[in-house]
Amino acid sequence: MEQTHTSHTGTAAVTPGTQRRVLVVEDDTTIVEAISARLRAEGFLVQTATDGPAAVDAAEAWQPDLMVLDIMLPGFDGLEVCRRVQAQRPVPVLMLTARDDETDMLVGLGVGADDYMTKPFSMRELAARVHVLLRRVERAALAAVTPRSGILRLGELEIDHAQRRVRVKGDDVHLTPTEFDLLVCLANTPRAVLSREQLLAEVWDWADASGTRTVDSHIKALRRKIGAERIRTVHGVGYALETPAP
Repeated sequence: MEQTHTSHTGTAAVTPGTQRRVLVVEDDTTIVEAISARLRAEGFLVQTATDGPAAVDAAEAWQPDLMVLDIMLPGFDGLEVCRRVQAQRPVPVLMLTARDDETDMLVGLGVGADDYMTKPFSMRELAARVHVLLRRVERAALAAVTPRSGILRLGELEIDHAQRRVRVKGDDVHLTPTEFDLLVCLANTPRAVLSREQLLAEVWDWADASGTRTVDSHIKALRRKIGAERIRTVHGVGYALETPAP
């Protein structure tokens, strides 16, 4: 999923000319109003949709910079919304689920979501994750202008920094922006074990350890795409990218 948007940094409100657009898709009136109020207070422009078809139409017409997307929706679900919207144009997606179901999380990540949150959640954390996703978009846009040169090859795994592309055994592998950043973070120090807290700080810009399950789920999604044997789990510590012996 190519990232071409730009974003402000930090959490302060921005001037009207540079406000980012967030589409909130949620069928629970109380939740959608609470999310919208918090994001507007953070300086975002917000539109809402309450069912699948309306969400796809709103995304096409309004061109949001990010979507907060519930999985369970009338019409068709959030997974189908994500598929259709990503087919139109790449949009960062923070997916919401009422169930603490790992399958839902992995499927969501597989169709193009960048992060997920399980209900109930705090509005403070949701706002923080929205800012993190948009900062990642900004970094990706900057990298596209001044790309890191060269292609990193680790055995049959190939990482093209300039094009943000990954190949395994010569075949392209589609990674979400978060998965790509996670893989690059591991590949920067192959075989070295990185803790979940380190990965949270480097990839998600989180200063605390509240999102360790997010790391675990993204690792599982990444393993499915590049091969489970390429990422080693060190129980109680973190993860390491395995590479061929020299």
